[in-house]
Amino acid sequence: MRNKLDLVDIRILEGLAKYGPRNMKRLAKELNMPRGTVLSRIKHLSSSSYFYLRLLTNVYHTNLGMKKAVVFARATPGQEALLFNCMKVNKFYIYLSRCFGMFEGCVAVYIVPKEHTTEFEHFLLELRKSRVAQEIKMLWSTCFHTVNLTRKWFDSSCETWIFPWDRWLEEIPSGEIELPYTLKDPESFTLKADETDLFIVKELEKDATISLTAIARKFGTTLQNICYHYENHVIKHGLIETFQIGILPFERTTSDLLLFVFRFNGEEKMAKFAQSLLDKPFVSTVGKVLGENAIVCQVYLPRLEFRKFIDALSKLARAGFLQSYDYVLQDLRPGKWSRETVPYELFRNGSWVYDHGEHIRSLHDLVNKLA
Repeated sequence: MRNKLDLVDIRILEGLAKYGPRNMKRLAKELNMPRGTVLSRIKHLSSSSYFYLRLLTNVYHTNLGMKKAVVFARATPGQEALLFNCMKVNKFYIYLSRCFGMFEGCVAVYIVPKEHTTEFEHFLLELRKSRVAQEIKMLWSTCFHTVNLTRKWFDSSCETWIFPWDRWLEEIPSGEIELPYTLKDPESFTLKADETDLFIVKELEKDATISLTAIARKFGTTLQNICYHYENHVIKHGLIETFQIGILPFERTTSDLLLFVFRFNGEEKMAKFAQSLLDKPFVSTVGKVLGENAIVCQVYLPRLEFRKFIDALSKLARAGFLQSYDYVLQDLRPGKWSRETVPYELFRNGSWVYDHGEHIRSLHDLVNKLA
């Protein structure tokens, strides 16, 4: 079985990002490829243990009335597994992973209803007081901007990835200073969805290729009703940021997934740096820390290139462009990470049900049982 992407794979992945994964017929036409070839290639990439291709949907949680929180938790030695389970107690997490490097612990992303941000901060305080974690840092963030794979750093002649770090460093200072809407601090966090909309979004998060007919059948309603909500609510109200063509493009056994926080001493420098990341194969998502000149970025790199990346960051710091950075390595072993959709089951009668008391009780029960 092939363990590296070729040019045909890259073209298909670019097409999936450009035209969306919901219309394979158009994708095949635009690529001038037989539809069977396109589907066969996608099936191979999805089933391969080397690539882990997933066709997902990146939700714009701001328009669901939710703020995104990125949480770094340093585990008390010996309590790493318990910390992981404790952070699952709050059902508003959408991503959770064991991590190591700067510290041993967990990194998580939560989506918190805007009315309950203070209660969420109290939940983290209780987690810290439980002595399962030695330290917890939380950053409120914009929604994450999806960076889908392109052939930008792919050498078609020898079908291999290149990493021209010096060229990247030259590119950054001349970059644009206008951030995409996803990386701008929102003016408000307005709930623009109803129960039907959220069910559609939840199903698309799991599989971006699912048909509206299948969603209607699952929800127990008519196709007409689902089509109306998809076109007039989900799309028009901006509940979806984009379709995410999630793939690990480099050899998994010799590459690492990391979460970085980059800080800058000016908005313009931050914007130029962020813009330089939006078409690079080693980046999957980028978010901006609310109210700060800082960005959160998920990076996937071959280990041989990681030190070169750090060397490049060092040059940016010496030049006064980058103020500081921190990172953790994410644990991709089975059972060491978890991904969830928007918590549809916690939306009732037009609003989110955030049971702070239940979160705290469940946390204490778990700690008392297993600590």
